[in-house]
Amino acid sequence: MEKPLAGKCHKEVWFGILVSFVLCFTILCFDYSTSMLGVYNGVNLLVRRVHPYITRDSCYGRYIYVHDDLPAKFNDDLLKNCQNLTTGSKPKNSDTQNMCRYIVNLGLGPEIEEPEGVLANQSWFITNPYLLEVIFHNKMKQYKCLTNNSNQASAIYVPSYVGLDASLHLWDFNLTVRDYSGKDLVGWLSGKPEWKKMWGRDHFMVAGRTSWDFRRQKENSSDWGTNLRVLPESMNMSMLSVEGSLWKNDFAIPYPTNFHPANDSDVVQWQNRVRSQKRPFLFTFVGAPRPDMKDSIRGKLIDQCQASSNCKFLHCGSSGINCNNPVTVMRVFESSVYCLQPPGDSHTRRSTFDSFLAGCIPVFFHPATAYTQYLWHLPENHTKYSVFIPVKEVEDLKEGIIEKTLLGISKHEELAMREKVIRLIPNLVYADPRSRLETEDAFDLAVQGILGRIENVREVIRERKDPSIGFADEDNFKFTFPETPE
Repeated sequence: MEKPLAGKCHKEVWFGILVSFVLCFTILCFDYSTSMLGVYNGVNLLVRRVHPYITRDSCYGRYIYVHDDLPAKFNDDLLKNCQNLTTGSKPKNSDTQNMCRYIVNLGLGPEIEEPEGVLANQSWFITNPYLLEVIFHNKMKQYKCLTNNSNQASAIYVPSYVGLDASLHLWDFNLTVRDYSGKDLVGWLSGKPEWKKMWGRDHFMVAGRTSWDFRRQKENSSDWGTNLRVLPESMNMSMLSVEGSLWKNDFAIPYPTNFHPANDSDVVQWQNRVRSQKRPFLFTFVGAPRPDMKDSIRGKLIDQCQASSNCKFLHCGSSGINCNNPVTVMRVFESSVYCLQPPGDSHTRRSTFDSFLAGCIPVFFHPATAYTQYLWHLPENHTKYSVFIPVKEVEDLKEGIIEKTLLGISKHEELAMREKVIRLIPNLVYADPRSRLETEDAFDLAVQGILGRIENVREVIRERKDPSIGFADEDNFKFTFPETPE
């Protein structure tokens, strides 16, 4: 009588095992299916994984789709015809250099072969700042959260070299010719299926020029720039450039310097170098006067520098020294405690980031030179890393005020500011696109910033509000002074 009972128990055990297996398999399938949920109204649905052995996707909320199918005329063809691209801010002619020399090494430019004891022996290049859009594109190709599924993407990157393209016709009298490429670009984008998901508000592009170069408001050939950013489609997009404008869909990211580290040790070694540097000059100015700009403070600033035995003035330009040589500029910055950074042809300057790189504390005279521009890359409390001497009008720069202000800063405050400047270096440089740092660089922070911006727009959509409200409004705060000097 015991054998049938034993056989029955044996069958029940195997039946229990089979049921358990089916149940586990069903749970696993359900978990997988939830991870493959689609996109509702352009927003990636959050999936809370409950299985203890399955980890959340590390790229969740960070996926970027790149328009690799963008016609080559908007990017690669421009580099193939680099002889037509000028290296500076003047129209192409027989006296100006073309860009061909600088597009090597993925846009970093040629390596510096003679650092002269001023630079490190590697990771230094002669970089043209107009090539930021090329450098950014090449770094995006190595971004670890790329996706070929635009429905999975949190942002869509448009790899158009709009700055290089605009430079071909910025001085053209015919506005139709000047504006043609921009209209062609947004026409192509708005015809793609990805556009309709958020009507372009999840799209962004990068420019190596100031955003003002794309914001001509009037149909007047004497006015500067193209009209790319005032086109209806473009107004739905965000632009990252070396200087933002008044509009809320323009964002500033750092000018590229000549330092592009290939690994984290390159950064640490450079930080240690500038930390131990002897600095015989209290302050320095590298630049040239702007006699044609009546509101420029440079003339008076240069006078104050030359009148002081504590200041070093490096006169750049045709009548001075060639400041396109990184060794020349960095030698002076590395020997100075403070570096004067007045506005240039526009509010911002590449020199600002050279001074950070040299461990030289920047001195600003207008908030739009840095404080209201690089919000993703610089700390909100600017007193931690810089000195601010507010100058609303040229007359505000009183005789001797610069030296007096700087001499009034204690040694303790000076050392604390310099240390903060040095610690900011990794976040302000663009690492070599052929490598990847463990530390976040300027590219990483720019990507984080734009992803956050687009997610805020999605939140507005989820709340059933109009995402166009405030998206491309003017923001005059960017170019105004604080009510009281800080």
